[in-house]
Amino acid sequence: MKALIFAAGKGTRLKPFTDHHPKALALVNGIPLLERNIKYLQSFGINDFVINVFHFGEQIVEFLKKNDNFGAKIDISDEHDELLETGGGLMFARRFLDFGEDFLIMNADILTNLDLNYFVKFHQEKKDFATLAVSDRKSSRKLLFNPEMILKGWLNVQTGEQRLAEFNKGFKPLAFSGIHCVNPEIFNKIKRTGKFSIMEEYLDLMSLERIHGYEHSADLIDVGKPDSIAEAEKIFK
Repeated sequence: MKALIFAAGKGTRLKPFTDHHPKALALVNGIPLLERNIKYLQSFGINDFVINVFHFGEQIVEFLKKNDNFGAKIDISDEHDELLETGGGLMFARRFLDFGEDFLIMNADILTNLDLNYFVKFHQEKKDFATLAVSDRKSSRKLLFNPEMILKGWLNVQTGEQRLAEFNKGFKPLAFSGIHCVNPEIFNKIKRTGKFSIMEEYLDLMSLERIHGYEHSADLIDVGKPDSIAEAEKIFK
């Protein structure tokens, strides 16, 4: 199985580090996030990667070269002309991923010990084009699921704004974990072009398609701010 790691973002919440470096190279206990996630994915037998880059992308390329790609096959999807966000980044990387096989997508700034074997098995049993890892944790934005764990909405916890596929019958609010398992069929379903969030497409598609959530209780830290690095260092040694 291939994995796409989103490493292109500017990481503005991690300033001043990201004034001179990509957030994917931020250190947690002395080890860059990108290295941690490559090795995490390798621990489940994944050794074929696509990494998208933009902000200080040359530093990521150099880092990988210096470490012999950690023994992996790595393709670089270089968005040097424009930062395309998650949806645009996925479409831009299509040439590396559209081969009929399911693949994983992961944000470089997520650290987790989620067992991917169970996640992938769940995705393949449901036979959806996309499955989203989710958990019951604090987040300003939540995805809403029906009792069958099918995506039915989105909620901004702070403002109360909602997007719903149908009337909210007590949907379960869960936070997205930044990890998806998808089938290349997704490339034929996405309507947007250029720069856009993949979540916007999921929310459009939820009225027509089944998109399952996979609820887990694994440790997960969004390493987006300096205080989250300190939190991550307590868990990920």
